[in-house]
Amino acid sequence: MLISTSTTRSKGRYTQSFEPPLSLYVKQAIGAAQAANFDLSNACAGMLTGVFVLQNLVARGEISCGMVVSGEYISHLSWNAARQIRSLFSKQLASLTLGDAGAVVIVERAPSGAGIDVIGFTTLAGHSRLCLAFPSTAGPGAQMYTKSRTLQKVAIEDMAPLVAEAIGEAGIDLADIDYMIPHQTSARAIRAGTQEFVRRLGAKPKHVVVNLEEYGNTSSTTLFVALHKYLEEQRIHSGDRVMLLALASGIEIGIAIFTIDSQVDRYGHAH
Repeated sequence: MLISTSTTRSKGRYTQSFEPPLSLYVKQAIGAAQAANFDLSNACAGMLTGVFVLQNLVARGEISCGMVVSGEYISHLSWNAARQIRSLFSKQLASLTLGDAGAVVIVERAPSGAGIDVIGFTTLAGHSRLCLAFPSTAGPGAQMYTKSRTLQKVAIEDMAPLVAEAIGEAGIDLADIDYMIPHQTSARAIRAGTQEFVRRLGAKPKHVVVNLEEYGNTSSTTLFVALHKYLEEQRIHSGDRVMLLALASGIEIGIAIFTIDSQVDRYGHAH
């Protein structure tokens, strides 16, 4: 099964494909014509949502292997924001942190003692208008308006109890998380969120990943761009626990906790 989860569904610079779904073009391009396919949109939580769907299907034995793919072309939001921003209080300010990226995740049954321990989502629809995008009036592409301070406040307040619930279900403490990879909205927001976790849960992860300065906020691919970087750099090792924290407009909050198996030692090498 192949699931495409990009928010932009870009086929070219300013070309998007909704029907036929982008997943059809992807599976044809990689020679997976017999795979089931569909598109799934869940804003910046898209890729993690795709993993959630595949994990459930693999666990039930309905499929043996699946792929989640996403490619985001969103830098036009930054260009259009830069043309219009006149104040630090502009609702387009968050657009300046955006970046383009593509990522792929393959999901299959893990050996005993590894794999996904907990994965789940919560939707806070009452805050759905804190981040909105429209066709741009300044240039090609789109423009996005975000009430960043309110979005950060709401996310931090509501994410802490959800993290507590997730680690409780996994039967661990937050201090048992070796690497927490949050959505890369801003370094300030990540620091504030981590401090709130410490205040409410009395513990903090061993490492909190921040790669915003290098890659920006790459929407649905953000978590997996960061994970890929740390795997390539061999910072993450067999037996490490990783927590992915997705934060998406909607508001959508997704949490996944998984344990790295021994195959990580071969990551990035031909085999």
